[in-house]
Amino acid sequence: MSLNIPLLKTICETPGAPGHEERVRKLVLQEIEGLADHIEIDNLGNLIALKKGKSDKKVMVAAHMDEISFIVTHIDDDGFARFHTLGGFDPKTLTAQRVIVHGKQDIIGVMGSKPIHIMDPADRNKAPKISDYFIDFGMEAKKVKEIVSVGDVVTRERSLIEMGDCVNSKSLDNRLSVYILIEALRRIRQPAFDLYAVFTVQEEIGIRGAKVAAHRINPDFGFGLDVTIAFDLPDASAHEKITSLGKGTAIKIMDSSVISDPRMVKFMRETAEKHKIPYQNEILTGGGTDTAAIQREGKYGSISGCISIPTRHIHSVIEMAHKDDIQHSIDLLVACLEDLDQGDFSRK
Repeated sequence: MSLNIPLLKTICETPGAPGHEERVRKLVLQEIEGLADHIEIDNLGNLIALKKGKSDKKVMVAAHMDEISFIVTHIDDDGFARFHTLGGFDPKTLTAQRVIVHGKQDIIGVMGSKPIHIMDPADRNKAPKISDYFIDFGMEAKKVKEIVSVGDVVTRERSLIEMGDCVNSKSLDNRLSVYILIEALRRIRQPAFDLYAVFTVQEEIGIRGAKVAAHRINPDFGFGLDVTIAFDLPDASAHEKITSLGKGTAIKIMDSSVISDPRMVKFMRETAEKHKIPYQNEILTGGGTDTAAIQREGKYGSISGCISIPTRHIHSVIEMAHKDDIQHSIDLLVACLEDLDQGDFSRK
């Protein structure tokens, strides 16, 4: 089965800042029409698709729609905009990048900063700060202020391309998972339990959408879907790599927000082996995902795990993932959802 690269490209390139996911949500709605028994949007903006299973136990799968972005905080008298981040940024990744400001219309800006040629020599080798940057629109202030206002959100401008065996784009975090969940809904015959496929909002600023959805759904079981670090790069020690591209999907053991239920980790490994799906073990000592909310926000808690997609250069505009790992992530999610009633989740 080949990946639908045009669909993945559209999903990645569609803007969706935290709290402003409406364009992505509209796209997902179009793609999952007819794939679920019931679809609704909650007050926060989560898109919840219910597909009935063989049993009325509930399993929640979450893939967040938002991407790291910015919000305009000030426009000066010369028409340059200052901003605040929405999500985690490494400031050096902002240098010489184009952005899209979503004002009365979408307009392009560029991230500007003080030229190195006129920097004080003592400052040239210092790590940049977010406050060093501004957005330059290439137009006079009056015209800027007719289009852009304080509070407008800003997303990054970069297209998805194929590179060798990989895809490369902005916002693979976490549009890869949005794509994977859509494709799983297409493929799955009948889930073992009632499946709540949730396309969540505001993950990048505190796992907010998944908390609301999990509290409402109160799932018995859960799966997060998100990217993880692939630090399989020059000079990386073996213990630093977390995962590697092309070695299979990843099964999360823990990150800084969650310890996956050992029963679920065991079930996921056994399912991968049964279906001959390559996988890697993932322990990420920093970062968190919607898995934490799925596990803890329901009334009784849920038996939860996470499928992670190995990705290089996370939280930049050149995120990279291997096509085989994406396909294996779809395969594992479908197999887990169809076989979930076969797992041993008893307390010994």
